[in-house]
Amino acid sequence: MPATGTLYIVSAPSGAGKTSLVKALIDSQPQVRVSVSHTTRAIRPGEVDGVNYHFVSREDFLERLERNEFLEHAEVFGNLYGTSQRWLEDTLAAGQDLILEIDWQGAQQVRRLMPAARSIFILPPTQEALRQRLTNRGQDSEDIIERRMREAVSEMSHYVEYDYLVINDDFAHALADLQAIFRANQLRQEPQQQRFEGLLRQLLA
Repeated sequence: MPATGTLYIVSAPSGAGKTSLVKALIDSQPQVRVSVSHTTRAIRPGEVDGVNYHFVSREDFLERLERNEFLEHAEVFGNLYGTSQRWLEDTLAAGQDLILEIDWQGAQQVRRLMPAARSIFILPPTQEALRQRLTNRGQDSEDIIERRMREAVSEMSHYVEYDYLVINDDFAHALADLQAIFRANQLRQEPQQQRFEGLLRQLLA
């Protein structure tokens, strides 16, 4: 029987580099998957439905919410986001580690329902660096960038609720920190006992 996977909550303010770090982590650790959330926001250039998000109408989202299909849900900048509970539970039961990229509000909901989840908050090195990253995207107006900066300060105040902090100053160093968190959790006694049940039985015979 495969070891049950671990759920990892990863949060960060917009522009902190979370998406790029998680993608690089996934590329280096094939046993880790990213949960694909449902959202009502518009698809952005380069995004793929079913890969980045499940893009749905607001009506569809609210119907799913009515049927209690979401483990957690939140409204961010006027858009709704939610995580499919059934898919998440099935993936963990199959022994795969799973990353849930959600904001601090969603993280609070998930921790209440799944207290074994591990949580990671990614921070930028400075407010100036965060503003520069948001500006370099070329996707938002100055007014929206200012709103995102105000929201980021509020979001970052919730770092104290998380198990791990990663500062994304140097990308390679931040990625190594993320990889170390995942590797250390994979080596905990309980999952190792499940993985090597036969070996342990032989050693103690």
